[in-house]
Amino acid sequence: MSTLVIDHVSRWFGNVVAVNDITMTIGPGVTGLLGPNGAGKSTLINMMGGFLAPSTGTVTLDGQQVWRNEAIYRHIGIVPEREAMYDFLTGREFVVANAELHGLGDKAAQRALATVEMEYAQDRKIATYSKGMRQRVKMASALVHDPSLLLLDEPFNGMDPRQRMQLMDLLRRMGDEGRTVLFSSHILEEVEQLAWHIEVVVAGRHAASGDFRRIRRLMTDRPHRYLVRSSDDRALAAALIADPSTAGIEVDHAEGALRIQAVDFGRFTALLPKVARDHGIRLLTVSPSDESLESVFSYLVAA
Repeated sequence: MSTLVIDHVSRWFGNVVAVNDITMTIGPGVTGLLGPNGAGKSTLINMMGGFLAPSTGTVTLDGQQVWRNEAIYRHIGIVPEREAMYDFLTGREFVVANAELHGLGDKAAQRALATVEMEYAQDRKIATYSKGMRQRVKMASALVHDPSLLLLDEPFNGMDPRQRMQLMDLLRRMGDEGRTVLFSSHILEEVEQLAWHIEVVVAGRHAASGDFRRIRRLMTDRPHRYLVRSSDDRALAAALIADPSTAGIEVDHAEGALRIQAVDFGRFTALLPKVARDHGIRLLTVSPSDESLESVFSYLVAA
């Protein structure tokens, strides 16, 4: 199991600051690096993988500095976003080439190709591959030396739905095995399906870290929204609206439910079951309608 530590890292290109004083720790399991296009995600991943030196700060893996540390590269697998590849090679030749750089051979390459289900096309030229196939053969190349840290930059680009599901299952298994897996994305659905832990980068700065549902609960200046169905919606609404934890209640006739805005998360979650019990009302459904990664992300980007 590996732990990656980014300590007060910045990176600038001339007068452009791409990454600005970011500190984060990435441990075993699957972590999503989330941010809009141009937020600095690729620059950050390149520094994590040892491809790019920080202008200031340090990146370490299990206490060892990553930059210009040849030994540490044997523990890191990276899948870059860029599409440029050696199109004149077959998929197998491409993966074998990386295996040989690590002192490995054809057996390791075959195992990696099987892991990403690319054996059927391994003897075709990369020039004939679709974008999704290219992504999978890059993944095989990154896995060939069995790394403890896997870094993926927008790995689902160009994949069809079946390929996306296969890769998600593979990354979940790796996280469950204790590997440290970090993938970047600007697509909220991808991160929400795969990663419970998120790191959010906006305009080169570290905007948030943790379970996105926990982050949502810390957003105290934004009302929490709930969809509630009960045996007596009108009586429940009348009792709840009298409490200061409830900012507003709307009857949704189409859903046959109440849409409730709560401004005090802790007080409201204690109040709701108490009010229902005191008034003899059965709660049929209680579900947060905005406790999603999208609500967190839109809040952080606008902040």
